[in-house]
Amino acid sequence: MINLTKYEFWFLTGSQDLYGEETLRQVAKDSKEIADFIQADKNIPAKIIWKPTLLTPAAITKIFEEANADENCAGVLCWMHTFSPAKMWIKGLSINKKPLLQLNTQFNEAIPYKTMDMDFMNLNQSAHGDREFGFITSRMDIPRKVITGYWKHEETLQRIGNWMRCACAAQDGRNLTVVRFGDNMREVAVTDGDKVEAMMKFGWSVPYYGIGDLVSYLKNVKESDLDSLMEEYDATYEIVWGNDKETTRAHIREQAKIELALRAFLKDTGAHALTTNFQDLWGMKQLPGLAIQRLLADGYGFGAEGDWKTAALVRTFKVMTAGLVSGGKGNAFMEDYTYNLEKGNGLDLGSHMLEVDPQIAVSKPRIEVHPLGIGGKEDPARLVFNASTGPALVSAVVDMGSRFRCIVNEVDVVQPPEDLPKLPVARVLWAPKPNLQTSAEAWILAGGGHHTALSNIITTGMLQDWCEIVGIECIAIDRNTTIPQFRNELRWNSAYWEGRK
Repeated sequence: MINLTKYEFWFLTGSQDLYGEETLRQVAKDSKEIADFIQADKNIPAKIIWKPTLLTPAAITKIFEEANADENCAGVLCWMHTFSPAKMWIKGLSINKKPLLQLNTQFNEAIPYKTMDMDFMNLNQSAHGDREFGFITSRMDIPRKVITGYWKHEETLQRIGNWMRCACAAQDGRNLTVVRFGDNMREVAVTDGDKVEAMMKFGWSVPYYGIGDLVSYLKNVKESDLDSLMEEYDATYEIVWGNDKETTRAHIREQAKIELALRAFLKDTGAHALTTNFQDLWGMKQLPGLAIQRLLADGYGFGAEGDWKTAALVRTFKVMTAGLVSGGKGNAFMEDYTYNLEKGNGLDLGSHMLEVDPQIAVSKPRIEVHPLGIGGKEDPARLVFNASTGPALVSAVVDMGSRFRCIVNEVDVVQPPEDLPKLPVARVLWAPKPNLQTSAEAWILAGGGHHTALSNIITTGMLQDWCEIVGIECIAIDRNTTIPQFRNELRWNSAYWEGRK
């Protein structure tokens, strides 16, 4: 569903016309070789488009105007092969609206001590030129990513690829529609927020639809399509039929009907994320469960109880990790539920009533039908599983009134020490870093919500890059976090972001 190859990243090389034709031919040859090599690497998720060497203010301004106008352009990579006087870049940079990466590299990996002459020095001046470019981007206070390293090294290519994924997610967000079936849960604070500001900041459009709009689509689902989807369920998952097979089948079939209706509705509205609300289910037999899990696995974002910010963040995670999801590696909508407070063994059990993404399942998920105990509807079908273990993170975007804040907590997902036979939902047990006490206190001090996006692919650095691109605060809780230091960081961030208004 998510195809990052439609996005382009323009490779811009800086120089100047004082070097002469021979040197500039070599500059162009070298920069195109670098661009082509980066494009061919497995870490690179989108297209690298090489552009001719930029030598004048007019050419630089024109290329940024063209990049801004190109919907497929998700970012620009700038490299100064030689010395490129930075005043030439001011007008172009001042109008640039695309994410910017400064690649601080050079064509040669090692210094050729025995053969190096002044011609070589004049040609290979990245250490010189990139500092000139770095000054002007700093002087202009331009958000950007700086990556230093040799262009053939795996670490450099991986860092470039990760940044590109973040820029693709930001570009996707500028066209993202999050459908809200009903409003946010009544009286709940953190799922609410300023939708106009979100559209201005991220591009997220968050329109409201009555649940009746979905019910009308349910009436148009064809029985033949339902039969085909039920066959797919049977082939993909283990179905727990229970004592009453026909009732179980009918309840699973209702989720299949909801899934088909949702897919049609989302296609017609061009939406790639959605929210539901168990307080608003007029005309529905069940709260969507299995249907949402299936949509999540296909790249849609989701937030429960009207939580549109988490729905958009889950979609952001899906775009960032497109092509990397497999074998229990993926992303999920998540909620903190309950703690293990044993001394020295602090753990957090995450889950949700129905809607955790099967991408992260450690084994083949089971379809089960059980009472929900909330919402007053019939028993919904859902996928039940434990999550893959290993390093991961949970993150939330919250509206602080004057700004948006992204909170990240690094965690280690662990195997539950005992079975959970009476908890028929998907679940994730994790040890938060640096420990449960510090993690929970820091999360609460930062105003983090109870809904999160979980990923065992995305890194904290990638989220920091995404926040830099979209222009919001990012604060991380990791193995080095202490509460006194974290309190100070919150105060410093508040002063910084208030000063930017």
